Amino acid sequence: MKLQLLRHATLWLEYAGIQFLIDPMFSEEGVNPPIVNTANSRRNPLVSLPFPLDELREPDAIIVTHLHGDHWDAAAAEKLSKSTPILCQPGDEGTFTAAGFSSVTAVQETLTLQGVTLVRTGGQHGTGEIGKLMGQVSGFVFQAATEPTLYIAGDTIWCEDVQQALEAHQPDWTVVNAGGAQFVMGDPITMNANDVVSLCRYAPFSKVVAVHMDAINHCHVTREDLRNRVTAEGLEEQVAIPEDGEWV
Repeated sequence: MKLQLLRHATLWLEYAGIQFLIDPMFSEEGVNPPIVNTANSRRNPLVSLPFPLDELREPDAIIVTHLHGDHWDAAAAEKLSKSTPILCQPGDEGTFTAAGFSSVTAVQETLTLQGVTLVRTGGQHGTGEIGKLMGQVSGFVFQAATEPTLYIAGDTIWCEDVQQALEAHQPDWTVVNAGGAQFVMGDPITMNANDVVSLCRYAPFSKVVAVHMDAINHCHVTREDLRNRVTAEGLEEQVAIPEDGEWV
């Protein structure tokens, strides 16, 4: 297994011989407005991709955890081959078929692809009314006979859904969307440093890869913030915090 952070939540995963592209956001730096009702007016994305899109290989499959614009954008829909299989959560299929993609599958619970078993997991994209407004989100567990078990939690805070996924699948690796994304009102809608620490304490058997930082204006926890907290908690051996373009 090899995992590359492209930017934010966009990942390239080599797993059991399959090349997965996860949550592609391909917009150029600054072309999108700031997220509304947030504490600053910086345009998104805050940074460019680590290499030109022309250098990106064609994936065998695309996984989109949910349809928010920082996980699937118009630039990705335009760039990617319409014949590439897309795997998504139930209810999101129409967006991809309307964009011209010809092989779209909603993963209800589990799906097997060329020897890789995918299990869709739940999450909580915030609390209270904001959490409800943010809508359904999903994560995915990857399992194969020749590979470690990988859990990509998606856009979720630390919650019972995540605990249940950790207990049920005992992942060797867990990818979390950190950054403490937050609106002016309400609690964070993705994991912050406290959540990452809680996950590490709850699942000491799992190595953690923290992404989703330093790329969108409402993500207030930076890589430096998280590194400092992880170090203070003595968890630096358990948590990887890759830079854009870095492989784990």
